[in-house]
Amino acid sequence: MTQFANPRTGGEILVDQLRIQGVRTITCVPGESYLGALDAMVDRDIEVIICRHEGGAAIMAEAQGKLTQRPGICFVTRGPGATNAAHGVHIARHDETPMILFVGQVERSFRGRDAFQELDYEKVFDGIAKWVVEITEPKRIPEIIARAYNIALNGVAGPVVISLPEDILTEMAVCADASYVERCVVGLNENQISAITQKIEAAKSPCLIIGGGLWGMEGIKSLGLWSEALNIPVITEFRRTDRILPDHPCFAGDLGFGPNPKIIDLIKGSDLVLSLGAKLSEVPSQSFSLLSIPNPQMEFIQVLGDSESLGRVYQPNLGLTANPDQVVTQLWAQQQKRPIAAKSHDHVQSAHEAYRLWSNNPPSIPGQFQYGEVIKSLRDRLPPETIITNGAGNYAIWVHRYWHYQAPYTQLAPTSGSVGYSVPSGVMAAHLRRDCQVISFAGDGCFLMNGNEMATAIQYDIPLIVIIIDNGMYGTIRMHQEKHYPHRVIGTDLKNPDFAVMMKAFGGHGERVESTEDFMPAFERARASGKASVIHCLIDPEAITPAKTLSAVTKGH
Repeated sequence: MTQFANPRTGGEILVDQLRIQGVRTITCVPGESYLGALDAMVDRDIEVIICRHEGGAAIMAEAQGKLTQRPGICFVTRGPGATNAAHGVHIARHDETPMILFVGQVERSFRGRDAFQELDYEKVFDGIAKWVVEITEPKRIPEIIARAYNIALNGVAGPVVISLPEDILTEMAVCADASYVERCVVGLNENQISAITQKIEAAKSPCLIIGGGLWGMEGIKSLGLWSEALNIPVITEFRRTDRILPDHPCFAGDLGFGPNPKIIDLIKGSDLVLSLGAKLSEVPSQSFSLLSIPNPQMEFIQVLGDSESLGRVYQPNLGLTANPDQVVTQLWAQQQKRPIAAKSHDHVQSAHEAYRLWSNNPPSIPGQFQYGEVIKSLRDRLPPETIITNGAGNYAIWVHRYWHYQAPYTQLAPTSGSVGYSVPSGVMAAHLRRDCQVISFAGDGCFLMNGNEMATAIQYDIPLIVIIIDNGMYGTIRMHQEKHYPHRVIGTDLKNPDFAVMMKAFGGHGERVESTEDFMPAFERARASGKASVIHCLIDPEAITPAKTLSAVTKGH
């Protein structure tokens, strides 16, 4: 801790705390309400990424939190700036991503008078953020920033919102700096590890479901070693596929929208499910049909980062509070010291083979553009550290099914199902990982929600490649519309611009693709350009999922 004898402005105190916590890059849309903080960044070696919309800025910070395992930092102005940024805060809460959103506020003497753009942020963000606080004295800034880091990183990670009244950023104060905040990794005691081990040893056909936000590299490594030593099938929750290698002999696939039916059969046929970090909410639980409620039909062990979530829906036979990555590291250490017998090799082999068949052979879909074949071609040519981002929409089903994530933290996708996530998260990933190829997949509707952040990519020479899958409609909503209200189309058709021409107007590289054969040459030209690029791919509207046409959905009503 450093004691400063000389007074500093609140803005300087704030930025000094961020520097101590390792922050070197922040995202923002500028606003007069926090100019005192921006001014302090000029002399303190903070890179400021200027964004075009607060939603995009907040999503970039969320992606930063995923990739760095430290809170991503975003600054936005008061009122509409804050409400726009709520998009990214919501994603961070669902994805268990550490993030801190700083929001400008009216000066303290104006509070409660309906001042210009005034909002009560505790009321606005209650239920979305883990903690919402307003700083009322500049000398308390170090204390509050340290606490914010502890809350964002520990237990179940998530977002914190800090309100900054305009006048505290210019007021002078003398105060000590806080110290660097480490993530507290909580494990289990020896008796608890033994209890899990004994239940696994007694089971004939156990399976493991992996979920949660922050997983350290040691935990991911231990997961692979421990599951292989015991021949336990590993299933990942929705959009957590990069926790285990696709060719790992125990990987059985993921629980997302339209999962492999073999996975459902595997879980329902298991006599023990060990859930590490997985809350098994609506999507991975297949609308809460996978396990019986409140008592699962099999022995059920659940390990979560916070005790409040245990027993919320499912009553576990053994419920424990700890960091899931630390628990699997402990289980692997226990197995090395006191090994128990591995399960049947045939059981895990058949599970992995079912995954391989499901994810390697995309069926033909209507039209000249065979989306699954395009993903396979990319998969075969790109290096294992390639980072893939996507937002929400049926176009993401192909990505999750046919792309194989070859390294941890190469999948950036919102478990909250937020349309518009792909471009901002891709911009941040391509900026932070200049040595990696980053590709963002976006639907036509998804792209136009935050596609303006391609201007940010141009401004900072970020060579992100965005692959737009254009079917001329909000495809997921249209699918449900045809299923429940057949032939009554309203509110889902889209008339789109030529995205390739649009990208060229931004100063980037643009390609338009209508057939499978034209895709890879266009992609290689985009890579060679070294610019932020868009590949605008036209897909037949009938190709609504890898397995069903839109007409079949309507007829199946």
